[in-house]
Amino acid sequence: MAARGYLDMELLRFLTCGSVDDGKSTLIGRLLYDSKSIFDDQYEAIKLSSERRGDEQVNLALLTDGLRAEREQGITIDVAYRYFATPRRKFIIADCPGHVQYTRNMVTGASTANLAIILIDARKGVLEQTCRHAFIASLLQIPHVVVCVNKMDLVGYSEQVFEEIRAAFEDFAAKLDVTDFHFIPIAALHGDNIVERSRRMDWYQGPTLMYLLNNIHISNDQNHIDGRFPVQYVVRPQSSGHPDYRGYAGRVAGGIFRPGDHVVVLPSGMETRIKSIDTYEGPVEEAFPPMSVTMTLEDEIDISRGDMIVKENNRPLMGQEVTMMVCWLNDQPLKRERVYAVRHTTRDARCRVREVHYTVDVNTLHRREEAKTLGRNDIGKITIHTTAPLVFDKYSRNRNTGSLILIDEGTNETVAAGMIA
Repeated sequence: MAARGYLDMELLRFLTCGSVDDGKSTLIGRLLYDSKSIFDDQYEAIKLSSERRGDEQVNLALLTDGLRAEREQGITIDVAYRYFATPRRKFIIADCPGHVQYTRNMVTGASTANLAIILIDARKGVLEQTCRHAFIASLLQIPHVVVCVNKMDLVGYSEQVFEEIRAAFEDFAAKLDVTDFHFIPIAALHGDNIVERSRRMDWYQGPTLMYLLNNIHISNDQNHIDGRFPVQYVVRPQSSGHPDYRGYAGRVAGGIFRPGDHVVVLPSGMETRIKSIDTYEGPVEEAFPPMSVTMTLEDEIDISRGDMIVKENNRPLMGQEVTMMVCWLNDQPLKRERVYAVRHTTRDARCRVREVHYTVDVNTLHRREEAKTLGRNDIGKITIHTTAPLVFDKYSRNRNTGSLILIDEGTNETVAAGMIA
């Protein structure tokens, strides 16, 4: 029963980001330690490592700085994922790097996040990288943003410093498409306002970070209106117990599906009804995001991986011309003449870039309409033409069906993450 209860708990995915040395890894280490989510031998190991490094106290950042290069430099390079749980929720943390050259790694961590924690060093205030990360959080439609002003101990726990940073960030954030902002003054090294309320900042009357993570409302973050089911796999067991079974397996990307629903298969346009919805534990009466299920249909229709099952009266967009905002992730710049592979939901195609509309200056949010290409970490708007029609929604409506990636076929590297406009 305990295991079943754990599996049924609500999952919150969040990321931490900010400039270099703002204390992201320390914050996560403190969350894990104060919530009693690490084992004694893990704590003893980082305690020993801290002593070898000559640290004055146990360096909790070592819990997440997993690569040798990270430990040697004291920075985060790759996205480090950590998992923990409280009696209320399960959590997946993405610790994203702060250096500008690793901004592309933040896009990876942000793509599935419900919430972003943006750290700001109280001594430095709002920096260029702070603005970059806030803009990416807005671009990727992360519903909730928590701004943690860290290292308050180094500014005497000053309320004035906190309020000045808050005002500067709000001035920039007014231009962004994020409505749910929270601000918390913290000292991650000492645990102030992380799990327990800080007695040294009694002027702050808001929630602690852990309280916010446990209680922030995320059930409406998924699209439960537009029925979208990208088919991943056709299930044909052809066993003696199921000689004629034909099911279509995948993860619900939007809406609610029930047996008897009238549906359409795209891009073919064939219509049918849902016969049953099966899971590993047996049939269910409804399926919704992010459930993984297998649907059976009443009619024999030619369906394969990459097709999408949608509600008859609520169809997505479909076409070969797709305009989107992209974060360019590769060292090699965008080349108009090159053919890129496209991966959208479960569908694969190829494309060429038809037009670069503009790039965005992340500091001012001004558009550079004279831009003809995109380089590493650039963010801009482009139009592509694909070899096969894609079935999609605008990213602002559905993050699952409104996102795609471009891949260099020669190296198999992901070169861009796209948000359909």
